[in-house]
Amino acid sequence: MTNRERAGHPKDSGIRDPMAAAAHIRMLLPALSQGEQNVALWLLERGNLTNSPKIGEVAAALGISEAMVVKVARRLGYGGFKELRADLLAYYANLRVEIDEELRREDSIPQIVRKVFATERSALEEVESILDIDAIAEAARIFIRARHRDLYGVGGSATVCADASHKFLRIGIRSSVFSDAHLIAMSASLLEEGDAALVVSHSGESKDVILGAEVARASGAKVITITNSIASTLARNSDVVLCAPAKEAPLMGQNAAARIAQLAILDTMFICLAREDYETAERNLNKVLTSVAVYSTNDRGRTERRGTPRADKNSPDGVQPAKETARKRVEL
Repeated sequence: MTNRERAGHPKDSGIRDPMAAAAHIRMLLPALSQGEQNVALWLLERGNLTNSPKIGEVAAALGISEAMVVKVARRLGYGGFKELRADLLAYYANLRVEIDEELRREDSIPQIVRKVFATERSALEEVESILDIDAIAEAARIFIRARHRDLYGVGGSATVCADASHKFLRIGIRSSVFSDAHLIAMSASLLEEGDAALVVSHSGESKDVILGAEVARASGAKVITITNSIASTLARNSDVVLCAPAKEAPLMGQNAAARIAQLAILDTMFICLAREDYETAERNLNKVLTSVAVYSTNDRGRTERRGTPRADKNSPDGVQPAKETARKRVEL
């Protein structure tokens, strides 16, 4: 079963992780019509299902027909409303209370810390619950065998790509990061069969990276995507899709929690890559760490020499304090 099929049919996946329900629904939201999205979002509101309402009560609360409620449940991959309700009730029963507490201007620092960390822990747990293991394995297989590897991302996603490229380089896997629309298109056009592009976009609707994915595939390269929704335009133009859906949090939005999940997926992929040839990865990592350590030592020595105190006729001992020298150099 492909990751697309697994995303659309939670009841057939054989996994009943209670944390998966909300993430699964958020992952499929873009595939729904606006009216269907309104129903799904209402169901995701914790208090609306507290008393385990019947389908008629849900329909009355939303001002829609019972048939519409059933349609949405089936569009989300469930056999009916009862299955959907059961999964969501199990999800909320396992959810930390503070997840639904909004960040407020008057919150104390301890409250902010608790709410932010709770939100990001929840995002990691939810993404882990729906992560397609076969897709992770396939992404690692494609990436490590590729001759050329491009990473595409714009805005905040560009920093995620840069972090991933840095990790990959540590074990000897070279890659190039592009965040400019023109450079993305240019590089994608030069890819060939046997190459790979890793694309990161939370919305999956950024035209710059969509174009890169389209051009890369047309050139014969494989495209791996990390995005919010399996139904996004970017996902439809990819060979392997890794989903990192995240609940929108006040002030933080969706991207903040999603970025944590994206980084966790890339960390997982990094370990999978290292596992493919552990001896080579370990050898390259040691070479890289040794090189950085030697550079740091040499650079520290140069810094110390540059910071040697100079004679100062106004100083009692004729020497200008090192801190004062450094401060003046910064001011210049």
